[in-house]
Amino acid sequence: MSANEENVTTASKPETGEPQTLKSPTSAVAPGPSRHRGALLLAVVALVLVAAVVYYGIHSRAVAESRLEQETSEAAIPTVAVVFPKEGAPTDEVVLPGVTQAFIDAPIYARTNGYLVHWYFDIGARVKKDQLLAVIDTPEVDQQLQQARADLDTAQANVAIAKITADRWQSLVSDGSVSQQETDQNVINLKAMQATLQANAANVRRLEQLQSFEKVYAPFDGIITARHTDIGQLQVYKDIGAWQEPAGGIIDIDFDE
Repeated sequence: MSANEENVTTASKPETGEPQTLKSPTSAVAPGPSRHRGALLLAVVALVLVAAVVYYGIHSRAVAESRLEQETSEAAIPTVAVVFPKEGAPTDEVVLPGVTQAFIDAPIYARTNGYLVHWYFDIGARVKKDQLLAVIDTPEVDQQLQQARADLDTAQANVAIAKITADRWQSLVSDGSVSQQETDQNVINLKAMQATLQANAANVRRLEQLQSFEKVYAPFDGIITARHTDIGQLQVYKDIGAWQEPAGGIIDIDFDE
């Protein structure tokens, strides 16, 4: 037997008495450790996802709070528009002489003595002609008017009796019952009584006219431009028609139409 045949023969014999089997590469890994590794990987992935969700939620909330705080701080700051003054362009101004005034300016005076009790229009009011402006209380003028009317009644009675006497004496002088001198005296007395009656009537008309001045009327359409009196103030009339107020009248009316 050769040496090569000896080696083959010895190699083909098993060293032990147990049978030998061939094993595949996949069957070499045990199934238990592979399942454990997959579950661990799945748990890690789930943990990473949960951590990502938590981080995203916390981060978004923090970003929103930071943005809200920033917007609140910006809104709390007042907005101020700053304008820097600067000198404008010079303008050419032409000043012309002129005066604007009403067509008619009429100060109204009090023509009687008394206290102002009513005032119906103030400065700036428009009034019409013959419109009542004010009322003055004149107790003295009222009493004088009553006395003048009583004197007028007395004069009328004296004229009546004087006329009867004159007529009677004129009828008696024709037959010589009375003298011509006495008759002429009675006739002249009648004329004197008639003159006294006319004087008393004129005095009554004067006081009635003075009493009518208690009511102050507008002389024309216009605007009240000044008022120099007030309710309760004494109005004093002078002979020259002057008014004791410094401006000269109760009111001033301008005619501007």
